[in-house]
Amino acid sequence: MKGNAIFKLYQRLLQTYGEQLWWPAETAFEVMVGAILTQNTAWSNVEKAITNLKQSDMLSAQLIVQTPADKLAEIIRPSGYFNVKTKRLKSFCHWYLQQGGFTALSTQASEDLRQGLLSVNGIGPETADDMLLYAFHRPVFVIDTYTRRLFTRIGCADGQAGYDELRIEVEQSLHNNVKDMNEFHALIVRHAKDNCKVKPVCNSCVISNNCSHANNSGNHS
Repeated sequence: MKGNAIFKLYQRLLQTYGEQLWWPAETAFEVMVGAILTQNTAWSNVEKAITNLKQSDMLSAQLIVQTPADKLAEIIRPSGYFNVKTKRLKSFCHWYLQQGGFTALSTQASEDLRQGLLSVNGIGPETADDMLLYAFHRPVFVIDTYTRRLFTRIGCADGQAGYDELRIEVEQSLHNNVKDMNEFHALIVRHAKDNCKVKPVCNSCVISNNCSHANNSGNHS
């Protein structure tokens, strides 16, 4: 029943907002860089940092590895936590080059690739799954803060559910369809920014009738 509810939620959000066509990037490598830079910051800040990398002709793994840490930190400063992210970006690019780059990594099975990404310093499940879904087009769903908040409020998950437990449940609900996972995650982010905020805007929410949070607070229309 829960899986059916998840699929219905996807259909409702898709009907409301239309296709989001994520991830906003020109190349797979840019997706991966963005997945690291977006940790603990707004996407608008990531865009500024990536623009800086492009204008400096530094959006490549080789150049990121070769660039002194202080210079790289200054370039990605808009993304916040720039010293930490400099270390993480360099660690990732070292690993990426050692593995043979995108073409070689693309030949790996999804679970092997996931475990490899998780072995890199500073890459946790959410960042790894962003890369798997949006850069490598693998059937792996991303469980972020927005997803957990929305699922908890509408009763698709309790607050104690583990990351992989939720991830696998969504993957099964969407029949491991990469395009649907891509759209669903993007739609959840859109909906969370418009309505399902920390302090939710329930009156204009298209799923408020099915939301225990809205019903309990008397805010649904």
